[in-house]
Amino acid sequence: MDAAQKKELKALACKVRMGVIEGTFNAKSGHPGGSLSISDILTYLYFSEMNVDPKDPKNPDRDRLVLSKGHTAPALYAALALKGFFPEEMIKTLRKSDSMLQGHPSMKLTPGVDMSTGSLGQGISAACGMALGAKLAGKETRVYVPLGDGEIEEGQAWEAAMFAGNRKLDNLVAIVDNNNLQIDGTLEEVNAPYPIKEKFEAFNWNVIEINGHCFEQIEAAFKAARECKGKPTCIVAKTVKGKGISFMEDKCDWHGTAPNAEQYETAMAELKAALAEQEA
Repeated sequence: MDAAQKKELKALACKVRMGVIEGTFNAKSGHPGGSLSISDILTYLYFSEMNVDPKDPKNPDRDRLVLSKGHTAPALYAALALKGFFPEEMIKTLRKSDSMLQGHPSMKLTPGVDMSTGSLGQGISAACGMALGAKLAGKETRVYVPLGDGEIEEGQAWEAAMFAGNRKLDNLVAIVDNNNLQIDGTLEEVNAPYPIKEKFEAFNWNVIEINGHCFEQIEAAFKAARECKGKPTCIVAKTVKGKGISFMEDKCDWHGTAPNAEQYETAMAELKAALAEQEA
């Protein structure tokens, strides 16, 4: 990755975060904290890694993304809008009753959404099915599944992990958004899934640990995932909940709280300043 590519990705990530704030502010509800922590990963996936085309969103040979941590839909919608799947102005309709952008992703309503998600733990099972189906069909399709670190306290996640390792689904990449916070507190305070790396390895996964906000490390991890044969890959991405907004960073309170008007203005000012720096 050269300097120009890195600057472009950082600028796009700023815009994704602006979409998160815009959406949750207008909805007066939603989940900004985890949306902000996964924004860099989603930016890289849609603008550098995945084979997807907004002009042909149902192409059977496309890569798939299953947002298992479905409550962070604001970040997914922002990335899809920037990619061109629908107008960016739609972000302001988040969670409105007549909007195609509901609180959790819907494959029936939203262009570019490959799986309806929201019930935690279930998305990775669907992703396993997609990955196995692609292999049986002899396709090159790759499947990507972002998971919350609190989400993997769910037993179903480990049933899916066992299946993926047993079936050698090397076209499947799970990304654990490891910001160490969930709705009720830190992982340790609730029901810590640590050690995450060793647990996935025990289920026969290739595991890579990275800084989930460093695009060089993100790029290297997805490249290594492509090169790994015979095992699915889990990227454990250490992130900061609320990343990019000073008063939201590493604060559990922002798991499911929308910004008010004053907070909206402060957050957008910070992101606009960061964007200007990247575009300079």
